[in-house]
Amino acid sequence: MRGIGEGITEAGGLAGGSFRILHVSTGNVCRSPITERLTRHALADRLGDPLWGGLIVESAGTWGHEGAPMEANAETVLADFGADASGFVGRELLDEHVIRADLVLTATRDHRAQVISMGHSAGLRTFTLKEFTRLVRAIDPATLPPLDDGVVERARALVRAAAALRGWLLAPTAEADEVYDPYGAPLPFFRSIGDEINEALDPVVTALTGVPARA
Repeated sequence: MRGIGEGITEAGGLAGGSFRILHVSTGNVCRSPITERLTRHALADRLGDPLWGGLIVESAGTWGHEGAPMEANAETVLADFGADASGFVGRELLDEHVIRADLVLTATRDHRAQVISMGHSAGLRTFTLKEFTRLVRAIDPATLPPLDDGVVERARALVRAAAALRGWLLAPTAEADEVYDPYGAPLPFFRSIGDEINEALDPVVTALTGVPARA
């Protein structure tokens, strides 16, 4: 069975092409799966269309457990939000993932540095999740292309605007841009990380789609 978003061809089978979001953590069994599936869930909620107008959301790990299932506590966190955890398979981060990604969102600054060190001109499209959230909050939505122009064009413009702001809008502390690893932790800590990720994703998905979360 194909996962949501897999109906889009690699060459951009939808009008206007595609925009690929890559979430990166360490093992690709906790943080990045949660972020990937919460992003998909939020996009489906805002846009309705399971293909999200050309947005593709996936994840990988810098030390990814290739072929591994998501951690059970991560699945529970996703269930708390009503998000789908089914069919997930862990992946090790490869050059091809970075090359194909239009936006890379990492759990920590170390992950961001590792992605950028791989090359492929990744610097201007790689951010920590919380860094990207902070930058997106500072962008006037009126300066982005309207949704009528397509989600893909809006997403590309959002990344360019965030990259332009990065040197001017710094984090208050180094820790402010980190999502800490819950691997091996009890469920309450997983849930706190899930809340952090969901809170960080909300303004990003709103900016991408031009549609606020439902009350």
